[in-house]
Amino acid sequence: MRVLIAGGGVGGLTLALSLAERGIGCAVFEAAAEVRQLGVGINTLPHAIRELAALGLLPALDAVAVRTRELRYLNRFGQTIWQEPRGTWAGHDVPQFSVHRGRLHGVLWRAAEDRLPEGALRAGHRLAGFEDGGDAVLARFRRPDGTECVERGDVLVGADGIHSALRAALHPDDGGIRWQGIQMWRGALDLPAFEGGDTMVVAGDMREKLVLYPIGAGAAPGTRLTNWVVCARVGDGGAPPPRREEWSRPGRLEDVLPHARRFRLPFLDVEAMIRATAEFFEYPMCDRDPLPWWTRGRATLLGDAAHPMYPVGSNGASQAVLDARCLARLLAERPAPEALAAYEAERLPATAAIVRSNREGGPERVVDVVSALAPDGFARIEDVLPPDDLAAIAGGYARMAGFAAPRA
Repeated sequence: MRVLIAGGGVGGLTLALSLAERGIGCAVFEAAAEVRQLGVGINTLPHAIRELAALGLLPALDAVAVRTRELRYLNRFGQTIWQEPRGTWAGHDVPQFSVHRGRLHGVLWRAAEDRLPEGALRAGHRLAGFEDGGDAVLARFRRPDGTECVERGDVLVGADGIHSALRAALHPDDGGIRWQGIQMWRGALDLPAFEGGDTMVVAGDMREKLVLYPIGAGAAPGTRLTNWVVCARVGDGGAPPPRREEWSRPGRLEDVLPHARRFRLPFLDVEAMIRATAEFFEYPMCDRDPLPWWTRGRATLLGDAAHPMYPVGSNGASQAVLDARCLARLLAERPAPEALAAYEAERLPATAAIVRSNREGGPERVVDVVSALAPDGFARIEDVLPPDDLAAIAGGYARMAGFAAPRA
């Protein structure tokens, strides 16, 4: 068997490593001509880290990431709404990692370079089309110089992100990218370690949110490279999302500071943090509607190509890892068409539920609910919402997404 993987991101590389582990041949075709460590921080949850640990990657991840100990939800005044242990502190056998996306990608890329045959990783190859011949699939890839090559395989997997070329080919009438009017500004800088340097904070209300967590060691003792995200609703969702070329563009202080000034956190001057960030970026918070199917013949989708979701609940990269491990396992057990059908049956409903939940705020909905009931803060959170109700929101999401803590 030979599997063609369009996209060398987290999902595509995890699939390649998982196939190599099982002795299945594959090639990864990455559209970018140069593989660089791009992006900002992400979280990877224990159910995904368990799969990466099975690939022998835990030491490499520990070297570049932070083991997240605790998650706290706060209102915009810094009052605690809910807090819970994470990773091994919650009873999992593996950690939750907070990490720079580029460093996570680097761990996976280097592992693939070491474990895959020479020539199996090909940068500068963008999927341009495919044909399913019944007993094989032919995929056409375009290089930066305009030339093309055709590759033959038993399976074609589109792991090529939210703007997936394979998804567009399989679903030409897809409704497209959805935007509810929320804009994000994201950056990272060295800050003094907060609460042990391993705590994640989500603060705010229904208008603006701040997400803050360390993703690596800082340049000076006692500091951490700290990821921050400011989210704000700037529209009602009736307008189309910003054009693709406007994604990931440099952010402007005049756009983000009016939102940042609403936070009154006793432990952090949010405006000063943003001003001190050398460079930050602006992104629309987008997803796509869940698809009715992912697979046609010998072609299927994986990760953000299949189920792009709002970045709440720390699930985007984690679900791509779970997709990859599931697909590799099934390809090792069954003929290709049967394996793809089983993969879709297992993963599509699970990820569609997360996409829908994230649109409603996922576990971060505890912030919205409390801010609606107590917009000016509270003396006791128990007087606003009972602990069982708060636990039902946060814990219910964890169970639905598959990473409920053993101690919960």
